[in-house]
Amino acid sequence: MRILVISQYFYPENFRINDLCYGLKEKGHNVTVLTGKPNYPNGTFYKGYGFCKKKFEIINGINIYRSNLIPRGKGGGFRLFINYISFVFFGSFRLFFIREKFDKIFVYAPSPITVGYLGAFASFLFKAKPYLWVHDLWPESVKDAGGIRNTIVLSLINLMTKSIYYFYQTILVQSPKFKEYLMAQGVSQKKIIYYPYYAESFYNIVPPEPDIEKFFSKKLNLLFAGNIGVAQSFDTIINSVKIVSDKLDDFQLIVLGEGRDKKRVIDKIESMSLTNNFKFLGSFPPEEMPKFFSSADALIVSLKKSKIFSMTIPGKLQSYLASGKPIIGSLDGIGAEIIKESSSGYVTSSEDEIGLAKSIISFNILSEEQRSHLGANARTYFEKEFERDRLLDKLIYIFNQ
Repeated sequence: MRILVISQYFYPENFRINDLCYGLKEKGHNVTVLTGKPNYPNGTFYKGYGFCKKKFEIINGINIYRSNLIPRGKGGGFRLFINYISFVFFGSFRLFFIREKFDKIFVYAPSPITVGYLGAFASFLFKAKPYLWVHDLWPESVKDAGGIRNTIVLSLINLMTKSIYYFYQTILVQSPKFKEYLMAQGVSQKKIIYYPYYAESFYNIVPPEPDIEKFFSKKLNLLFAGNIGVAQSFDTIINSVKIVSDKLDDFQLIVLGEGRDKKRVIDKIESMSLTNNFKFLGSFPPEEMPKFFSSADALIVSLKKSKIFSMTIPGKLQSYLASGKPIIGSLDGIGAEIIKESSSGYVTSSEDEIGLAKSIISFNILSEEQRSHLGANARTYFEKEFERDRLLDKLIYIFNQ
C-alpha cells in the first residue's frame, strides 16, 4: 500500500506519528511524509533546518518532504495561528513537487485541525482516499487550553472545523468519547472510528539504572512526565503536594518535561516553600523515559476540569500503563475510567487537590506487593487495549475496508 502521511510535526520533533510511520514501513507499506520544518516546542528552527534548508530527506527508508512554515515562536495566539496557516499554505505548493502515486492519504491532526485542509487537497491531487486522525476537538480545545474567549473567533473556528470534517469519509478519533462530540457537530456516525494512541515498543518494564536512581533519593518518589501547560492543571498538583508535605516528611515529585507554564509553576513552588518536594529534570527523548519510570514509585497524571478534557485520553496514560507502574490521577471522564477499569492505581476528580493528596497518602502506606500488583494490572490493561502491533494491524485493516 502506498501511503502519504501529512503531519505538521515529524522527527526530530517528538510525536507519536513518527513511530506510526516507522511501524507501517516495517509492515511492508510504502510510506511518504509531508511535514513542516521542525520548530516544536521551542519555536525556532532546529539546527540544520531553515526556511530554505532541508526540503527533502530520507529517514528510516521513508521519503520526507518538508514544507516551509513560519515558526511558532513563543506560542502566542496570533503567532500560533500564523504557524498553522503557513504550513497549510506552503504545504499546498509543496504537494506539486511530490512525484509519487498514493493509495491512501493519512492526516495526523493534533492541534492544529487546519492540517485537514491540506489532506483534502492532497486527496484531490493524488486521487487517493483521505483519512483524518483527530486528537483535539476544535474549537473546544483552543478555548480551554488556548484561552480564546472571543465568540466570533470561536464561531469561525467552528465553521472551519465542520468544513474539514465534511471532506472526509473516514475520521479516526483517539477517544471513544469524541464520537458523541463529532456527531453533535453533524458528522455521520458511520464516518467515525475509534483509533487510540498506542505506546511505542520501547515503553516496557525495564530494570532501574544507577545513573537514574540517584535522582530518586526520597522514601516516596512520584513522577510526572509531559507538557507543563494550562491543560495539565499543575496548580492542583502543587496544592496537593503542600497538603501531603504536612503529613509526610520524605517524598518528592520528579518532573520530566517543559512547557509554557513551567516558569510560573516553579515560581509558585518557590513561593510556597516546596522546593524540597519537587525536582525538575527537563526533557528527555521518549526512548529514555522508561528508565525514569522504572525508578518511580508511582506516576502522576492530571488535567484541567473541562468538558473537552474529560473526553480526552491523555497521551501519557498509554506510556504509563505500558511501563507497569501504579498511576495516581486527578482527572475526569474517559481518563479516569481507564485508571479505574485497569485497577492500576488511584484517581480523583480534576482539580481536586484534597482528593489527590489523599490518594498519595493512601498509596504511601501500601506494601511493595500491593504496589507491584497495581503495576502488573497496568501492564495487562495496556497489552489488551493499547499495544503497538495490535493497533498498527487495526489501522491497516481500516485502510483495507
